[in-house]
Amino acid sequence: MGSSMSCCGTEKVEEVPTSFGAVNNSWRIFSYKELHAATNGFSEDNKLGEGGFGSVYWGRTSDGFQIAVKKLKAINSKAEMEFAVEVEVLGRVRHKNLLGLRGYCAGDDQRLIVYDYMPNLSLLSHLHGQFSLEVQLDWKRRIKIAIGSAQGIFYLHHEATPHIIHRDIKASNVLLNSDFEPLVADFGFAKLIPDGVSHMTTRVKGTLGYLAPEYAMWGKVSESCDVFSFGILLLELVTGRKPIEKLPGGVKRTITQWAEPFITKGKFRDMVDPKLRGNFDENQVIQTINVAALCVQSEAEKRPNMKQVVNLLKGYEADREVTRTRIHSIVYNDELLTQDEPSDDEGGGTNSYGVLNAIQVQKMHDPYKPSDIK
Repeated sequence: MGSSMSCCGTEKVEEVPTSFGAVNNSWRIFSYKELHAATNGFSEDNKLGEGGFGSVYWGRTSDGFQIAVKKLKAINSKAEMEFAVEVEVLGRVRHKNLLGLRGYCAGDDQRLIVYDYMPNLSLLSHLHGQFSLEVQLDWKRRIKIAIGSAQGIFYLHHEATPHIIHRDIKASNVLLNSDFEPLVADFGFAKLIPDGVSHMTTRVKGTLGYLAPEYAMWGKVSESCDVFSFGILLLELVTGRKPIEKLPGGVKRTITQWAEPFITKGKFRDMVDPKLRGNFDENQVIQTINVAALCVQSEAEKRPNMKQVVNLLKGYEADREVTRTRIHSIVYNDELLTQDEPSDDEGGGTNSYGVLNAIQVQKMHDPYKPSDIK
């Protein structure tokens, strides 16, 4: 994509027809001057947050559109590759549950990607961040977010050409529009999979706590890795807990380690986020937890594909009612867990290139205390 990305000041517009509903149907190349003006000179007052990738700013274009601008802070080979991959993938995908490309700017020393601004920020900000105490996510919204996110990932795996593996499904990469419709975001780590290829071996990218075991240990990436990550996300949505939580004494525990005994004993109600105050559909909770348990099976071949996940969450596969599923939690060794420190500590930074991953640097509030099953 080298030559097409070099004309930062061009006003080229490319129309991209779509049939997926309320999705942007065009993107264009922005000038740096235009984005500078839209963000008030990349003002601190406009900053949504920052991370290892750089900073994300809120802006308003001259024609009135609210945008989020990701401004990379370093132009090295790693950042250049992830920028190119994200622009490439964003230019291909068209689905109501995927964050589309509004445009980009690529000058001699600047790399910026422009998206629609999501007023409700990320799922992470509502589960663990600045909005967590406001409890805007009732059960109906949570199940809508689960199904919508699953539909977006299903599109990547089964309808996009070539198929796309996201490789970084997590709460901070699920953005929420004004109606709390979810849009899966951040394609900097994505892999395009040629026809006939079932898996690839690659350098491990992503976020500890969401990584499938075969990927974390051997670098083997497939669509099933996204399924595992989505299973963790489902558990997070239902329980309100973090994928990895720190216990007294510095010991860390994964959400699957916490959930496994509850699921084994069928104590599903005890798993639900207490902030919901008992206001949820118990049958949907049981179904969602059991779908999550299927997704986080340690053996990739035992996991469902995303088409099956969508149908199970919607209740379409009545003949395949999900029964209680035992999960065998993977245990990260101490060396891996120490790598989780930057994102686990309050106010810690992140080395990933999430669209609004900067939300992670907001002061986090954890309303839970570790408890044992009685």
